[in-house]
This record gives sequence, structure tokens and C-alpha cells, in this order.
Amino acid sequence: MQALTIRAATQADRPRLRQAVIELQEYERRQSTTRRPGEQIADAYLAWLCQQADSAGTILVAETGGRFAGFVAGWVEAAAYIAETPDSNRVGLISDIYVALEFRLRRIAERLIAAMERVLGNNGVTRLRINALAANTSARPVL
Repeated sequence: MQALTIRAATQADRPRLRQAVIELQEYERRQSTTRRPGEQIADAYLAWLCQQADSAGTILVAETGGRFAGFVAGWVEAAAYIAETPDSNRVGLISDIYVALEFRLRRIAERLIAAMERVLGNNGVTRLRINALAANTSARPVL
């Protein structure tokens, strides 16, 4: 496999990110009846991801040989849970992780998570939360 590059997403990545959102949504639709069709939500969801990332985080893209291999989106979230310590009320949230089918089983998701952990850690985050469907058994080894 060629070297993997992980970098901040740019505007030029939007079409590939949109397609990844559709594929991720369709994968999750096969596991959960609550998920809407990917094509229906792709534009609004990608706009929301970008807004969240722009305000308190980032979207990272993985490439190998100049080809899009996946992405991770994450940002800092703050809450005010009385029962929790201040550091646990300020967390890095990894909202979405996607690896293209042809690049799976190459530890790319783990490398995307590690890269996001570094980015969020540079913003003072000491805890990560990762969203995943309970039925998504393929995500469990990475988490």
C-alpha cells in the first residue's frame, strides 16, 4: 500500500465528502430503521458537519496515492453535567468516521482517530467520545 496522508479537508474535498456521507448513511440504514436515505440528507448533513468543524474542530481526510480513502469529523463539545468533573464536561467528539470499502482492513480508521485525537488534544481536550450505532459491529474493533 502506498503511504497514507492525513490532512485537513478543503473545499475541494466536498464532492468526495458528500459521497462518503451518502455511503456511510446507506451503511447505517441497513442497520437502523431510523436512518433516512443518504442522498436526501447528504447536503444538509455535510453542511452541518462543516459548520461544527469550523466552529470548534476539524474534518480530516485520508488519502493514499492521491486517492480519497476516508475521513473523520470531530470537534470540542462542552456540557455542564453537575455530577461530572470539569475535564469530563469538555470533550472531543468524533462524530463520523468513514473509510472507503477498498481501503478497509488497513487500520486507516485507527490512524484517523489518532490524528483527530492529536488535533483535539492541541485544543486542551483530554477525553474523546466517539459516536457509533450500537448495531455497527464493524466499528467496535476500532473503538
